Order: sequence, then C-alpha cells, then structure tokens
Amino acid sequence: MKAAILLVILSAAAGAQSLSELAQPHDYVQHRSSSYDRSGANADFREIPAGGTLTLMDEDGPGEITHFWCTIATRNADHLKAMVLRMYWDGESTPSVEAPIGDFFGQGLGEYHPFESTPLKIGSIKALNSFFSMPFARHARITVTNESSIPTEAYYYNIDWRAYRQPLPPGTLYFHAQFRQAAPNRGWTNQWTSNGDPRVEDRKNLTGEGNYVFLEAQGHGHFAGVTLSVLQNQDGWWGEGDDMIFVDGEKLPSINGTGSEDYFLGAWDFGGKPFAYSSFGAPVVGEEKAGSRSSVYRFHLDSPVPFTRSIRVTIEHGHANHRSDNYYSVAYWYQAEPHAAFPPLPPLNERLLKLFPVGGPGNAEKLP
Repeated sequence: MKAAILLVILSAAAGAQSLSELAQPHDYVQHRSSSYDRSGANADFREIPAGGTLTLMDEDGPGEITHFWCTIATRNADHLKAMVLRMYWDGESTPSVEAPIGDFFGQGLGEYHPFESTPLKIGSIKALNSFFSMPFARHARITVTNESSIPTEAYYYNIDWRAYRQPLPPGTLYFHAQFRQAAPNRGWTNQWTSNGDPRVEDRKNLTGEGNYVFLEAQGHGHFAGVTLSVLQNQDGWWGEGDDMIFVDGEKLPSINGTGSEDYFLGAWDFGGKPFAYSSFGAPVVGEEKAGSRSSVYRFHLDSPVPFTRSIRVTIEHGHANHRSDNYYSVAYWYQAEPHAAFPPLPPLNERLLKLFPVGGPGNAEKLP
C-alpha cells in the first residue's frame, strides 16, 4: 500500500498522470479546500482586509496537495508583491513556503504574464496555478497575508488535495519554496562601458564570491528549480553570469555553468524573443537597456540536484559579478524537516520594483 502511495506522489511530482494510469485504482479520498460560498449563493471569494491574514487550508493528514489555483480582484496595483503566501507542514512554527504570491507563481515583476510549464501555469486572465506535489504526514496549513494598506476585495482559491488511508512512505520529502531578492544586486565596479571590457572579461571567479544566492538549505533533499525576475539598472545584456551549485559544503562548485541564458536553457541573449516550455523558459524578455524587465524559469524535472547535508545554489550577476541589476527569485526544493531558518522577508516597500542609482552604462539616463 505504501508503495502505491509513493507511486501516486511521484506521479503528481512529475506532472499530470499518463492516460494509461487512469485505468489503475487509486487509494485516496479526493478533497478540495476552496473559497466557495457556504450559503450556496455566488459570492465564491474571500475578502482580506489591509494587514489581514486568510487561512486557505487547515487539514489533517496524511495527505498530498496536487493543485493550487487562485485569482485576485483588488484595487491594489501592487498586490502580487503585497500578498504573502505561507505554507506550514505538520505543525511547524516557521513556514516551509514563504514568498510574495506573485513571485511564487513566477510573476516576480509585479505584473501578470501568462506561461505554461509543468509545475506552474499562468492561464487566460490572472489565473495562477501550481501543480507542485506537496505531501504532509500530519497536518497542512496555508495562509495568505495582505501586507498592504488596501483591502483585497476578492480572493478566489481552490486547493485540490488527497487524503490517504495509510501513512506516507518513510523518507517522503516536504515541499519548500523561498523568496530572495537583491535590489540592487551590487557589482564590484561601475567603471565599464560594455560587458566585454577587458577588466570585466578577464576577472576570475572560481569560488562564487559575490554571487547572487537562490538557495541555501541544510539537511537532505533535492533542489527542484527556480524562477527569476530581473529589472535592469544598467544597459547591456544582464545574463553574462554562470550558475554555480555547491553541494554538501563544497568549496568549489560541482555544477558550474556557462552563462545565465544557458542555465535557463536558452542561448544568445534569448534572441530577444520570449519562449516557454515544460521545464524552462523566458516568458518576458526585455531590451538590453536600463529599465528593461525579464522573467525566466528553470525546473530540474529531468534530474533534481540531491544534497545530503547542505546545498548552496548561486548565479553570477554579470561576468564575475560586475553588474548591478535587481534580482527577485523563488527557489523550489524538497527536503526532510526540520529546515534551516529563512532570511527575513523584506518589507513591502523594499519588494516593489524601482531603479537604483548604481552608475554604469545607461543608469543616469533612466533615473527620475
């Protein structure tokens, strides 16, 4: 029976089940936590006052969340940054998921842009979907907090989850997601005119010193992917930076890439054109100018990166970290509890996108 549960969890983690699996029996009870109108009328939403918190799910396990959908109606133009999503497993006091709701769904620019990947799908008009597998042994609690001074008039949600008749298999890992930002992501110099300047191009970086950090985790588990949004403070291509992943305390990365667009499985500055596939994409590709915005994602569905003690997932911002653009990211991973403490979530006014006077090409021309 536990093997069957594990197979179901693995199938959910890999995405939608294959058509052949539909003929197989499933030993769970399907549930949904949602905002439907309990009176039977059509007010199928919840209001969230300014500063208020709404509990979306508060259920006992064993179980597994397989799908989370929501959409938001509000006068607050900054709601994707102002509303914070948190998830708690098995009664833990600190969340395993903490991120502005837009960033969690790959909308880190504070604006909606549709795309389709296996775990995240943004459909039609402002429809936010997650298909990440989220198992829990004893309890699951999910909240959304409105950190703005403007009430959220209507928050709609559906959370589809399975109640299992048997305990989860031993060793089942828990879903985690962590928001980070560097605004600005300060480079070591602003005395350059192009990414190819010799003093920039010849700079050495073998240890990842000064890299932007997507994730630092302790324990054992595996890294599943990342979404990244970039607001350029400077002209030129923002992606002259290598990914570097340090596993179990490595001093030098066992995984070292060749460029930011290469890590996100594109090439040549993405050709200036957006694209979106099941495990990688760049649904927003801005011009190579200060003030431009880009949004990218990479999910390691083919081969998650395992760690037994710790992991540190990083990327350069410009070659050897010479650029000073703004980065906003969410890392997604699975691990055994307990997890290490998350960095403090920046206050709302610091999460909102704005240009910074960092110097360098094009910066002064774009500032107010």
